[in-house]
Amino acid sequence: MKNHYRLVISCPDRVGIVAAVSQFLNERQGSIVEASHHTDPEQKWFFMRHVIDAESLNISVEEFREQFAPIADQFDMTWYVNDSADRPKVMLLATKESHCLNDILHRWHTGELSCDIVGVIANHEELRSMVEWYKVPYHCIQVPKEDKMPAFQAIEKCIDDSEADTIVLARYMQIFPEYLCEKYRHRVINIHHSFLPSFIGAKPYHQAAVRGVKLIGATCHYVTADLDAGPIIEQDVIRVRHSHTAADMVRLGKDIEKLVLSRGLRYHLEDRVLVHGNKTVVFSE
Repeated sequence: MKNHYRLVISCPDRVGIVAAVSQFLNERQGSIVEASHHTDPEQKWFFMRHVIDAESLNISVEEFREQFAPIADQFDMTWYVNDSADRPKVMLLATKESHCLNDILHRWHTGELSCDIVGVIANHEELRSMVEWYKVPYHCIQVPKEDKMPAFQAIEKCIDDSEADTIVLARYMQIFPEYLCEKYRHRVINIHHSFLPSFIGAKPYHQAAVRGVKLIGATCHYVTADLDAGPIIEQDVIRVRHSHTAADMVRLGKDIEKLVLSRGLRYHLEDRVLVHGNKTVVFSE
């Protein structure tokens, strides 16, 4: 697979941004293979993602960063450029539910997700054999109800020692403490088994069944200190009928959960998600 550089920009909207970036790339022989732009007219904010053929450029990614900096300063950009050859490191967290975890491991194992999974942290032993079949390190860190902080400090050390770029809560049924939400800001991805903002918290399918809903869904979002209220990356729904029980909804919901989480993770890994406040712009395929 060819190497690409992914240039991601957000900044106040003004005339000349696209022209300046295009001129910069043209002067360095850069061939754009994918281009995405969006302007938020209410906030007057501009978003851009360009994928550039690395072989077409006559500079390295380090030189790119150095030479692009004056343009970024001129337009007050928040920006970065990543090399697709640099595979992000991902740590997965789980409890006892296996569907989301197994789906991500399978997609990674078959090459669908371009990353290195550096480990799985769980607070139970049930999933060890499945994870170790994939030859992924398994860390069991139990979280006692009485005092959870030592466990989260151990989790933090495990994440830091692995140098993970991204943390995925694959149905990890523990609430991350606020200090970890801040430390790993926009790096912790969660799947909530509900179509947020409806039915937050525990047992959303049971809440939905009581309300007699006709659609159930799942939401992939970044974790913040506000429970289930972080920037949303991806959502999807499935139709249900009055004859479906809460157990039926749980079964159907699992299919949506794993698809939404894997899709959201892939968008994140491919630098398709730009966060602005508590909102996201997602340049999906």
